[in-house]
Amino acid sequence: MNLFFSLKPWVQMSFAGIATGLAFFPLNLGFLAWVSYIPLFHVFINSSLKKNLIYGYIFGFTFNITAFYWIGSNSGADKLTVIGSLVAAAGYLSIFYALAGILFSLLSKNDKTRFGGVLFPFLIVSIEWIRSFGAMGFPWSNIALSQSKYIYLIQFIDITGTYGVSFIIISFNVILYNGIKKKIDLKYALSIILFVFISLSLTGRSKIKELSSFDKKIKTAIVQPNIDPNTKWANKNKIIAIMDSLHFESNKFKPDLVIFPETALPSYLVRDNYTRQKLQETVDSFNIPLLTGTIHASNYRGSRYYFNSAMFLKPQSDYELYSKIHLVPFAEYDLLPAIFHPLTKLNINIDRGRFKSGEEFVVFNWKNFLFSDLICYESSVPRIARKFVSMGAQFLVIQANDGWLGNSYGPYQHFELARLRAIENRVPVVRCANTGISGIIRPDGTVQNIIDLNQKGIISESVNIGFKSSFYTKYGDMFAFGCFIITLVFTFYSCIKRFF
Repeated sequence: MNLFFSLKPWVQMSFAGIATGLAFFPLNLGFLAWVSYIPLFHVFINSSLKKNLIYGYIFGFTFNITAFYWIGSNSGADKLTVIGSLVAAAGYLSIFYALAGILFSLLSKNDKTRFGGVLFPFLIVSIEWIRSFGAMGFPWSNIALSQSKYIYLIQFIDITGTYGVSFIIISFNVILYNGIKKKIDLKYALSIILFVFISLSLTGRSKIKELSSFDKKIKTAIVQPNIDPNTKWANKNKIIAIMDSLHFESNKFKPDLVIFPETALPSYLVRDNYTRQKLQETVDSFNIPLLTGTIHASNYRGSRYYFNSAMFLKPQSDYELYSKIHLVPFAEYDLLPAIFHPLTKLNINIDRGRFKSGEEFVVFNWKNFLFSDLICYESSVPRIARKFVSMGAQFLVIQANDGWLGNSYGPYQHFELARLRAIENRVPVVRCANTGISGIIRPDGTVQNIIDLNQKGIISESVNIGFKSSFYTKYGDMFAFGCFIITLVFTFYSCIKRFF
């Protein structure tokens, strides 16, 4: 390890960033995150404030380029545009690790190893939490995603949210570093780590056992049509016929709810009375409701806007709409129109209008079964899922269209986000994606059934609902907020000591 520490800091940061990015791949490499932050901590300890800004940025850039390389494989626009969007996204997200470098230097001026080591986990959690806010919020890159398959270890996020995973992993890295550097006895460090692992595993197994059965169920039918999004709008009649056939077939399972994916039909269903009425007739004839994704167009103050929406068609009733609240920056709307308008070509195979955010959180109700819908990217945002469940949703639906990302690792990461939302809120998640991955996820994060990538099919199974609300659902990001307050107080204190 000392040989690695002798490398130039920028080389250490590059290797560490790549290793952290690889932990996000669906290749069971999540264990890399438990050691990949050691070089970051080591370099931050031994560098000045200005250099930590640079080294933090290098770590962030290599991490984000590696973990989210699939942004550059988007088939919704030309190659130059999507590569540019990847570099721009990585460049922006790297700013937060640069900020971490600056704050670390301020926080640990006098005793970097001891004081900085204690505060480093609080700092990284604070950075992740801040990064999740606003139009450019990107909680997808939180460390917890790399651990989504280790469900025994992460059951506690129903209390702390995903930020608790980040805290433990960063603490693990700091303890191991101090053991390697003989700041503390290595055997003592390993004993602490082993104790934490065993404790988390045992409590995790216990929680999963508690959630293994429940009396109240709802039967869903998930339709994965596996339609190429690049050709969907050019073959409107053919696609509608395919979806009609799948709709009819899914009703044969006699579910309580049929689910289509995001923008399932090449139609503006609110205005397209003919297509909507055909769907409604099938809904009425089987007495089974349908949730389908649709584009909703509306004129507002002389301009046409588009909403990425979910339409809920109930038997013998008017339809209900939910419109996506957290849009994908640049791909679904112009954050900076004069500069980034070409990026609106991403994922939009319709008239090049702007998408507009929905403003209302909606809980759908059918025969006293309450559920809400997260549309695509929204499944990466914990506070949106929490809001729905706190409003009474007994299960969550995720509609997605990952066909733009081909066979990259993007769809796999997107599916894993659903596990986190299920565990956080202790509700089942029913995920319906156009080209995959679709599936049912239990409240403990285990996968009940799945349709893999690039397959056509229907899943019809019962889902247990009615679980007790989690601490996280009730109180939200209290843990992350606490870490932020501690970081803020000590930063303020350190600045006073440094400059006055």
